[in-house]
Amino acid sequence: MFGPMLHFANGRGLLPAFLGLFVSSIALADPAGAAESSARNPNILVILTDDQGYADISCNPAHPPEVSTPNMDALCASGVRFTNGYTSGNVCSPTRSGLMTGRYQQRFGIYTAGEGGSGVPLTEIFLPQYLKPAGYACAAFGKWHLGLTLEYNAVNRGFDEFYGFMGRGAHDYFKLDDPNSPIYRNLDPFADNGYLTHRITDEAISFITRHKDQPFFAYVAYNAVHFPPEAPEEDIAKYHTDDPARNILMAMLLHLDNGIGKIIETLKKEGVYENTLIFFLTDNGGAKAMHANNAPLRGFKASNYEGGFRVPFAVVWPGHLSAGKTSDAPVISFDILPTALAAAGVPLPKDRIIDGKSILPAAEGKADSIHDFLCWNSGSGEWAIRKGDWKLHGIKDQMELVNLKTDLGETTTVAAQHPEIAQELKGIYDKWLSEMAEPVKGGVKIWTPENAAQAAKAAKGEGDEEPGAEAGKPAKAGKAAKAEGPSSKAAGKETVESMSPERRAIWEQRRVERKAAKKSGAGKAEE
Repeated sequence: MFGPMLHFANGRGLLPAFLGLFVSSIALADPAGAAESSARNPNILVILTDDQGYADISCNPAHPPEVSTPNMDALCASGVRFTNGYTSGNVCSPTRSGLMTGRYQQRFGIYTAGEGGSGVPLTEIFLPQYLKPAGYACAAFGKWHLGLTLEYNAVNRGFDEFYGFMGRGAHDYFKLDDPNSPIYRNLDPFADNGYLTHRITDEAISFITRHKDQPFFAYVAYNAVHFPPEAPEEDIAKYHTDDPARNILMAMLLHLDNGIGKIIETLKKEGVYENTLIFFLTDNGGAKAMHANNAPLRGFKASNYEGGFRVPFAVVWPGHLSAGKTSDAPVISFDILPTALAAAGVPLPKDRIIDGKSILPAAEGKADSIHDFLCWNSGSGEWAIRKGDWKLHGIKDQMELVNLKTDLGETTTVAAQHPEIAQELKGIYDKWLSEMAEPVKGGVKIWTPENAAQAAKAAKGEGDEEPGAEAGKPAKAGKAAKAEGPSSKAAGKETVESMSPERRAIWEQRRVERKAAKKSGAGKAEE
């Protein structure tokens, strides 16, 4: 069975007052000792790709012939590949919310992308807020998707530096100077130019080079290969599948892979690679709308089948973790925070539940499992729980039970043959859900016939994927579908007539898919 392979703040920070109290409560050594210790602390690098298909990485034996990701493959082979790697959400923002806090995002009311994208509660503590007292320089690059307005900007959530966009889930890859869809440096929008995947790479490399002499935390959150489908024409022309959309996706993947390779090369060039703890994963399953390939899994992004949240996942720490190893232990994206803190010698907080566990025992081969179970709830009436090899999946009032060891593709429910297992898992899930907060807006915690319309709206993710929705300008509900058409390109300046043949073919295909999705019902298009 194949598993996942895997410029400074300008002084206008608005960090909540509670952070000072939190920082003072962390048990650290005396200042001199802390400074000496921090010099030995590992650097931490999180590389998060966006909507990358499970088989759109060439170290997956199921990958189609057009997929080639040598740099990702080399990175995964340099450490431990987790064959059961998961994200805590099946869409972008919920996963990022969990990753930054080390907690089930449902604990603070984030179930849907619209909820997380509008802003994670300021009472939640993000990973850099734990690391900075230990001497870390912290920077975030790329897609933020954790708040629309400045109080939610990365600089106001513990990062020293931020380059990227604050809007919803998508951004034009070429138009980086649009004031209605700005790129930010720290708290300030500015006009940039270039191809966004390249610019994210360049900024990350600059940060690493400038901070090589102190421990750093770099959060590199590429928006590739998320919609919109855009890449240099000369690179699209290198691919010759029968699917124009697929050709563009492969060109986007090419630049993503090259960027990751350049970042790893920089770590080596600057002499810090051996002391850098690296996490590599994508934020959820590949998107059907982008023609991702999630083989051999069932489902796509926005689904709680394995194809919605089972992802390429690797942990690399040269000199500490053996290269070329695999682990079957189920791990999840919110495990990154406690793992990073363990490596940095920073204690976990005592004032809140941290659901994540350190991955290190599993990565070192000392543990076959670090979680008793894992749960998902996407606020749309769909949920899932995994315990051991068993997985119970629910949609509305229907449940399916599968054994992932024998049915990774989730083809056949065996709930009738094993009612006691289904009942046990449902009981565990119900207890877990009772500990979670109510959705902050939009989503539903438990599906009922009475809230079915609300759940269907949450399933559609209305207003969350619109490229034009930026800080201070939330997307209007129902506008996401329009963003998929030609009006999303170049702030509405592109028309069907002006499209390249490849883009026109994609637009036509997506138009047909949207019509089919409306006809089949909410959420069905992603299965």
